Amino acid sequence: MTGGLSLEVTNLSTTFETPLGAVTAVDGVSFDVRPGEVLGLVGESGSGKSVTLRSLIGLIHPPGKVSGRVIWNGQDLLSLPSGRLARVRGGEIAMIFQEPMTALNPVLTVGLQIEENLRAHTALDRGQRRARAVELFDLVGIPDAKRRLENYPHQFSGGMRQRVMIAIALASNPRLLLADEPTTALDVTIQDQILKLILSLRDELGMGVVLVTHDLGVVAATCDRVAVMYAGRIVETGTVVDIFDGPRHAYTRGLLSSVPRGGAERAPLLAIEGTPPALSALPPGCAFGPRCSFATDACRDARPGLLTIAPDRQVACLHHDAVAANRGQVA
Repeated sequence: MTGGLSLEVTNLSTTFETPLGAVTAVDGVSFDVRPGEVLGLVGESGSGKSVTLRSLIGLIHPPGKVSGRVIWNGQDLLSLPSGRLARVRGGEIAMIFQEPMTALNPVLTVGLQIEENLRAHTALDRGQRRARAVELFDLVGIPDAKRRLENYPHQFSGGMRQRVMIAIALASNPRLLLADEPTTALDVTIQDQILKLILSLRDELGMGVVLVTHDLGVVAATCDRVAVMYAGRIVETGTVVDIFDGPRHAYTRGLLSSVPRGGAERAPLLAIEGTPPALSALPPGCAFGPRCSFATDACRDARPGLLTIAPDRQVACLHHDAVAANRGQVA
């Protein structure tokens, strides 16, 4: 890892008790985020991406249970007392939630919601907090900042509400930003603006970013490294260039094959057969096995672990060489 503050996650697992028994939503996930780096966390809905982010900063409550190690600035966040964790969460590590209309309090002005963060994590007085809120609105591109601070969330468009969420997240100059699908339901123009804003703030503040998304176009445009999740586990990791040029897991290949491509020749989109398994009824062995054309009896006998096949490149597939050799095959 590079110097400075870094996040190092080891064997993170999140389990929920249900009437049908324990369900593991995040299963032995490990990754790291370096200062100034954007890590993309990708996969279909239900693969465990959002639960992973919430698990990192103590936002999983009973009947959920989190285990593993989340090392930040030399301390394990999972073992911190709630008071100390609250100072880290929102201060050193901030999160942008997926849907700002439900994340923002509808009965408080957005100015008050920014000040809540500043009051909790800074020593600024009331006047200084107000000036900082105006500065943040200017930073994220919300015009007429002084007046708009008095508005309520419903008085903003979807793109502007997302900017408000980013302003709140950045209030205390965090060193790590967790962005949970920050461009979901936004039109492509606003999506591009939000992503460029996050990248410019990354460069300006030197913060690391974990970007959860299902949009591989967003990953290609913004991320340095990628971790692909399926059924609560990471199945492949690597740099954006390595993953896009030569995926080694059949699931990753299937995701990439479903993305529309440019060019004069028209061709049908390719899809992965079947649907993700229920976490309460995972198949034996590799969870992707029932949807994978490369699967053999060995895949069904035991669940493959992450294998390091090159520096900064891991894959959980017994047949990763065959996947790489069959570039035209979906999954």
